Amino acid sequence: MLQILLVDDEKDALEALEWKLNNYIKDIEVTTCNSPIKAIDIINELKPDVVFLDIQMPEMDGFTMIEKLENRDFNLIFTTAHDEFALKAIKVSAIDYLLKPVDKDELLASMEKIETSKKGGLLENKLQLLLNNLSDNNNDKINISADGKVYLLDKDDVVMLKSDKSYTTIYLKSEQQILVSKTLKEVEKKFQFPEFFRVHNSYLINLNHIKEYLKGLGGELIMTNGLTASISRNRKAELFKKLYLD
Repeated sequence: MLQILLVDDEKDALEALEWKLNNYIKDIEVTTCNSPIKAIDIINELKPDVVFLDIQMPEMDGFTMIEKLENRDFNLIFTTAHDEFALKAIKVSAIDYLLKPVDKDELLASMEKIETSKKGGLLENKLQLLLNNLSDNNNDKINISADGKVYLLDKDDVVMLKSDKSYTTIYLKSEQQILVSKTLKEVEKKFQFPEFFRVHNSYLINLNHIKEYLKGLGGELIMTNGLTASISRNRKAELFKKLYLD
């Protein structure tokens, strides 16, 4: 019997997919969850054979949830109304997806593929391939998963990143803000470019967007968007070298 987990914050979508699975697929046991945070514990404990995962969820998006999992030995099917580019990347990565509202025939086709295959197995490689596809097809663009979307950011558009415990806010020069449900340490891995420098435990800044330096114990930076970033005393000397300051 296949153990199936449905993860979606929308009650109607959960109930509709659960009904279709129970009425069209034999020998299955369906568990539902409306929280990606709770789903992480359920997956690690239940070890399902199949996970139907929504991409767009308020607590964290589907991509972020997958990255946080310890157990990835299952078949993954995204259920989404996502943009065309992300769908192409998902397809190239050999990860299945269903567009909402889920069509009966497409659901049956996805389940037939699963029934003739083993458990996830190579899901880890498929997920890495997915992230690589998102990056490789966009040159130096930085891909950020948040708000149920994949943002493809130009380096020059990013002014700074600010940490707030387990969340990180990305500030763009357009004054748009992107809230990512990851720590700054995790997000920083996406910003391994010479323009970006960690000036403080709570701040990663784009050196090209520094407008002013305010003297003080550690000092503060005024960025081009008007926001300030604190400077740690132990980062001050290295920052001065990068900015050619005395």
